[in-house]
This record gives sequence, structure tokens and C-alpha cells, in this order.
Amino acid sequence: MKRQLFDLSRRYQDTLRAHLKLGRHATLESARGLGSKALAAGLQTLDLAKLHEKTLITELLPGCAPGKRAALIKQAGIFFAMAVLPIEKSHRDTRTATAHLKKFIESLSQRTVELAASNLELEQEIATRKAVEAALKKSERHYSVLLEQSDRLQEQLRQLSRQILSAQEEERKRISRELHDVIAQTLTGINIRLATLKKAASVNTRGLEANIARTQKLVEKSVDIVHRFARELRPAVLDDLGLIPALHSFVKTFSARTHLSVHLAAFAGVEELDIAKRTVLFRVAQEALTNVARHAKARRVEVNITKLAAGVAMHVKDDGKSFAVERVLRGKGSKRLGLLGMRERVEMVGGTFGVESAPGKGTTIQVAVPFAKVRAGVSKKSSKSISPECP
Repeated sequence: MKRQLFDLSRRYQDTLRAHLKLGRHATLESARGLGSKALAAGLQTLDLAKLHEKTLITELLPGCAPGKRAALIKQAGIFFAMAVLPIEKSHRDTRTATAHLKKFIESLSQRTVELAASNLELEQEIATRKAVEAALKKSERHYSVLLEQSDRLQEQLRQLSRQILSAQEEERKRISRELHDVIAQTLTGINIRLATLKKAASVNTRGLEANIARTQKLVEKSVDIVHRFARELRPAVLDDLGLIPALHSFVKTFSARTHLSVHLAAFAGVEELDIAKRTVLFRVAQEALTNVARHAKARRVEVNITKLAAGVAMHVKDDGKSFAVERVLRGKGSKRLGLLGMRERVEMVGGTFGVESAPGKGTTIQVAVPFAKVRAGVSKKSSKSISPECP
């Protein structure tokens, strides 16, 4: 029985909706047939009236504009009158049934029906507002977490700035000591030797040529030291000849100074990068090799520059001892600062930086730099919302 009533309710809703969509072209034969089925199911006039009112309030009026509701209720009332006619006719003659129906239809409170529909819309709006409030609270919690993360990052940046300043001071001390201990002493020796030559030349000219030769060697040594400082600060060959000659020159000097075997392989297309990106690759290779000499206790290092689909990759791999990358990055010290400095340089030119280190496999510095600047495209999609029309 319940299944029969449910099917009849759905059929009434569908038939009434179809009738209202047809408007003035609609016929009422379907309403009469529906009333006959309701009578066969044992429904009375009041039962069909409740079904009709429920259909209006829950299905039809919420999607209808307020200015069209009166006409909708009136047209639906005609449909109801025809649908209930078989039920009323079973109890009295047609005239009596028609008069009773007219009184019943007039007694339907339009304001009550509209108020019920408005209440339903209000409930839907309240539910929507509650959902929006919940979303706002969730957003507030999200932004609170982001703010905490931002504060932590700012503190990390402050610590990094202090470490950079400290490292700069240490580098200045090192250069100052080298200038004082090497160049100053060499120049002092040249001055003393020149004074000796001056005295010797006034007394005896024998041996003068040999003394001048030794003095020239001291001058050449001083010039070489000054050149070495200049190359470390900014190699002129990088600007004049390119990245590959600059790396060859640095690797040669580095190998002679540290007695490490360094193998360099690079494809010529790397010179197509702009000077900023070539400088980054040079500095990363310089810093990576310096770290190998200081910490890795390696015997061999490989520097490979290869071509990517849209850029260049550089790998600096050594056969020395490994280290815990994450622990070093979280800790303090010059090694951490070197890794962060390399990563910062690479990311400034739109590249990516990575470090791999495992026991027995040494350490590999990985860098990828694009040929052109990466432009982030924003795709915009237009969306069109479709509102349900009043039947």
C-alpha cells in the first residue's frame, strides 16, 4: 500500500509539472485519469489535497519567481479540481461536486502556501549561511597556520642573514691574513733586496744579474698571488671567453693546489645561457669543489654539464665520505651555509637544486637551469550558472 501511494505521489508531481509547463495549451484529461487512479487507490479528497499542497510547497514554488506564484497556484488549482472530480463524483452528482470544489478551491489560502514556500527557501538559505560560516572558520584556521609558518620562515631568514654576515667576516679575515702574510712579506723582501742591490751596485757589480733575477722571481710570485685573488673573486675569463674555459682554468688551479683528480666534461651549448646563469653554474661548481676539498676526503671528482630538453644540467660527484643532507641543512655551520647559498643562487635564475649523499657512493650536487625564463600561464575558465525556471 505504501509503495502504491508513493508511486501515485510521484506520478501526481510529474503530471502536474508537465501540465504547468504546457500552460494554456495543456489539457486536463491527464488530471482526470490521475483522479481515477487515486480513487481506485482509496484516496479521499483531503488526501489528494494534501498531496497537491505538498507538491506545490516542496517541488514547484521554491524555483518560481514571487511575481509568478499567484498564476502558478491558480493554474495548479484547476488541475487539482479536475483530478479530484472522480472522487467527488463517486459521492454526489456532478453539480454538487462542482459547487463543492469551487468552495474548496477558494478556501485554499494562497498566502499560507506562499509562506510555506518562503519558509522552505529560508531554511535553505540558513543552511547555506551555516556552510559559509563553517568554511570561513576553516579558512581562518588555515591562515593562522600559514601565519605561524611565515613567522618561522622569517626567524630562519634572520638566522641565515646572521650566518651570512658571519661568513663574510670570516672570508674577509682570511683574505686579510693572506694579504698580510704572503703579499706584504713578499713585497717587504723585494724592498730589502732592492736596497741590498743598491749598495752592492755602488761597490761591486759582480753578482748583480743573479740578484736582479731573484728579485724578479719575487715580483712574479706577488703578481701570481694577486692574480689568484682576482680569479677567486671574479674570473675575467668567464666574461671574456665563457663558462667552459673558466671552469677548465679553475679546475686546473684547484687540482694543483689540492692534489685532487677532477674530470670536467661539458657540451658547448651551455654557452648559450646568459651571463647570470653561467655565473651561477660557475659559482656552484666552485663552492661544490671547495666543499669536497674541505670535508669529503675524496680522491676523484667529476663535473658533468649535459643538455636537457629546455635547459642545462650540471652534476658534481665525488667519491668521498657521505653526510646526512637533511641534518646538515637543519644544523649550523659553513657546510650548511654553502648548500643554502648554492640553492639560493640556482633558484634566483629559475633553476632547481638537489643534493644526494649515501655511504659508499659519495655526494652528488645536482643543478638544472632553463635556457629561457619560465613564464607561469594562468588559464581562465568561464563558468555559466543555470537557474531553474518556473514551470
